[in-house]
Amino acid sequence: MNVELRHLRALVTLHESDTFTTAAAVLGTTQPTLSRTIAQLEQIAGVPLVDRSTRWVRFTPAGQRLAAEARVLLVQLDNALASLHDDGNRPLRLGWAWAGLGSHTVPLLQQWRSISEVPVEPSRPNDPESALLNREIDVAIIRRAMPLAETAPGLRSTTLFTESLVAGVATNNPLATETALSLSDLAAGPLAVCSTAPTAKARLWEHLSHTPRTITVSNSDEWLSRIALGDAVGVTSAATAYSYQHPGVAYLPVEDSPPVDVSMLWPMADPHPHAAAFADFSRGYFTKLIPTSTPPSLLTQS
Repeated sequence: MNVELRHLRALVTLHESDTFTTAAAVLGTTQPTLSRTIAQLEQIAGVPLVDRSTRWVRFTPAGQRLAAEARVLLVQLDNALASLHDDGNRPLRLGWAWAGLGSHTVPLLQQWRSISEVPVEPSRPNDPESALLNREIDVAIIRRAMPLAETAPGLRSTTLFTESLVAGVATNNPLATETALSLSDLAAGPLAVCSTAPTAKARLWEHLSHTPRTITVSNSDEWLSRIALGDAVGVTSAATAYSYQHPGVAYLPVEDSPPVDVSMLWPMADPHPHAAAFADFSRGYFTKLIPTSTPPSLLTQS
């Protein structure tokens, strides 16, 4: 018996799901059929790929490696099929409001370039979700502090990873001498909040007795300046500390931070021919970095 595409698609889908039942639903098949397909692949590979001793799906190291490589092969196949269309190689417009994918933005795009002829054109619209709905971009990177807001109707979404929040404070602020801060340390505010696509909002403090007063800023430069001047503190995703350095701003971990979901969104109707393949490739990129079979998972910026 040879490895078939159905084996690889079954493995990749299971790798992205919590249970066999969920993966079977995504594939439009039954749980017993999916289980048999994975067992066939394990027989062909000659090694266990999935640990079935737990309630949730857990992949063996061999299963992790094969799923990651299978995802790349499927992306290449999807790219080849999409390229048969007249507009298959038109640039894929990728947008994000703040930090993109942090330190992983350039490596991910370089890896995509190595397997695809479709160029990616990055941009920074003020509101990526609106830009996506208005067809100004093809794929958006969105950050939302959990619990998640609902994705706008008409958009597909896939989670790439989750990260923690960091606090931005002026370097001459006494808080800057700490190794980490809590939300209560920042409750006195004021809190600088961007008017478009903010990651953190005042509702993060709703469980405390005091909610900080907010100052609205229009962009990242103004956000950094108000913090450096001591007019406000900021709370943002960890990737911001990589993408936006300022000599007057110190970044510290927020120890009781809720997780921040980093997702890719693209339209359901008439999407770019490579939008889904790019999102799948991006998820695979982070799956290789995260020691779990089911992102989201905490990812440190390197």
